[in-house]
Amino acid sequence: MRSGSSNRTRPLSTSARGRRAERRVAWHYRLRGYRILGRNVRAGGVEIDLIVRRGRRLVFCEVKLKQRPGFGDPLEAVDERKRERLRRGVEAWLVANPKLATLDVSFELAAVRPGGIELVPDLLY
Repeated sequence: MRSGSSNRTRPLSTSARGRRAERRVAWHYRLRGYRILGRNVRAGGVEIDLIVRRGRRLVFCEVKLKQRPGFGDPLEAVDERKRERLRRGVEAWLVANPKLATLDVSFELAAVRPGGIELVPDLLY
């Protein structure tokens, strides 16, 4: 053991926890037959956490994490202002990818909690 090292692990940063939650949700979709088209995609000045596709279904997903009690519910983190920004990002992405705009487009919020993942469909439309 090196001098000065510790057996304690450092807590993950907020961004590292967010990336871990996004990987977990991406895996959730992959296990259900979806293909990951993009992660943390910038469109219309907005970041879209995940874009996934299965057949004719194209899903834009916002990932929100609830770490512990007292931090609020992930669903509360997406207010009307955030919804409008996400809507703008989705529309910009579809304009930039017109061949995929003909698919059945939906939006989901993935609320990541200690007990699992809750997908809330059609948050924007």
